[in-house]
Amino acid sequence: MTSDAQTLPTGFGRLWTAQTVSSLGDGVSRAALPLLALTLTRDPLALAVVAAAGTLPWLLFGVLGGALVDRWDRRRTMWVTDAARAVLLGIPAAAAVLDVLSIPLLATVAFLLGLGGLFFDTAATAYLPDLLGRHPALLERANSRLRGAQTAMSGFAGPPAGSALLALGRAVPLLADAVSFALSALLVRSLPAVPRPVPQARESLLRQARAGASYVFRDRLLLGLALRPAVGNVAFLAVETVLALFAHDRLGIDTYGFGLLLTAEATGGLLGAGIASQLGGRLGIGTALTCTAALEGLAILSLAAAPNPYVAGLALAVCGAGMGATMVLGPSLRQTIVPAHLMGRVASTSRMLAMCAAPLGAFLGGWLATAYDVRTPLYAAAGLLLAMTAVTATMTSNRRVEAALRRSSDRESAARDSRPAALISA
Repeated sequence: MTSDAQTLPTGFGRLWTAQTVSSLGDGVSRAALPLLALTLTRDPLALAVVAAAGTLPWLLFGVLGGALVDRWDRRRTMWVTDAARAVLLGIPAAAAVLDVLSIPLLATVAFLLGLGGLFFDTAATAYLPDLLGRHPALLERANSRLRGAQTAMSGFAGPPAGSALLALGRAVPLLADAVSFALSALLVRSLPAVPRPVPQARESLLRQARAGASYVFRDRLLLGLALRPAVGNVAFLAVETVLALFAHDRLGIDTYGFGLLLTAEATGGLLGAGIASQLGGRLGIGTALTCTAALEGLAILSLAAAPNPYVAGLALAVCGAGMGATMVLGPSLRQTIVPAHLMGRVASTSRMLAMCAAPLGAFLGGWLATAYDVRTPLYAAAGLLLAMTAVTATMTSNRRVEAALRRSSDRESAARDSRPAALISA
């Protein structure tokens, strides 16, 4: 994808601000909900239920949610969803004030917040290419800024803010997150309207959902783009499951040092998101994606063999950089080449595959650490990432990427040529 002098439209600034504010609220909740649960119980199973509840909507309704987003107005879907989440958070906040908060209530709230996230994220992914005219270079720049803000807010600022707010009262972080959703809803509602996709032949929701999923599995490039985060999540969750134990037992890192270790990974993620466009322009998108995949695998391998915390921190920073660049290049390419009327379903199918893979990775990491030792999950994760790099290298090659971009450009040109003159001038 080549860059040019075009600038991002004003509407993108409002979308970026909305997602930045919402990501800050997400970071607050990510720290506050587990800590709130910990004030109610010490039962690991109950704590796991609260932690897992937020991911269940993707597993249960991922593809169906994408089909619904492809039927609905995407801007309206985003602001209505955020407004609903703002109201929803008022319930546990009130329960905390009245001292009737419970694990079932927290799990239900986490599930509904996750369901809202499914609709908002899918609609935002589908809305962005329409806002930017499906321009490849603009999509890369936009996704780089969105990814950077998300990492900074949900990874750096949000969690410590959530912990600090919780010290002021159990309802405070929940109310802060509610305010972030309300502000996001107001900003999104002010975004410019974009043309809705041309309605397809009326089919059942299930049939439309299957059509979106099959579109991904039939296209080798889209399948390769989907396999990257799916296999990556198996590997990264295997590492994350034992990372604290590995850091303590093998590297002698205390609690404060472990926080710095995670900060190193997030810092690398910011750097990777920032240089993704330059990397894609210099190497080509396909080659860049292959290189970032290999970089992640080699970084985890270095982490497993790290002799001290400094090498471990550097390895995690490099891994984070590879992940950050991938999270810009992959979605930008997908948003460029997928037809508008399928964007919601394709995005949600890819996200669902990644979310389904995460529990498998957590189980794999725990089992390998128990059966062997704490380094084994890291070596296994590195092997998975490097094997995935070899498998997907031809699926996401520069040749396939360029061919897909040409087809997308031809399709957009044909659509413009067939549009009535009155609509074009409007």
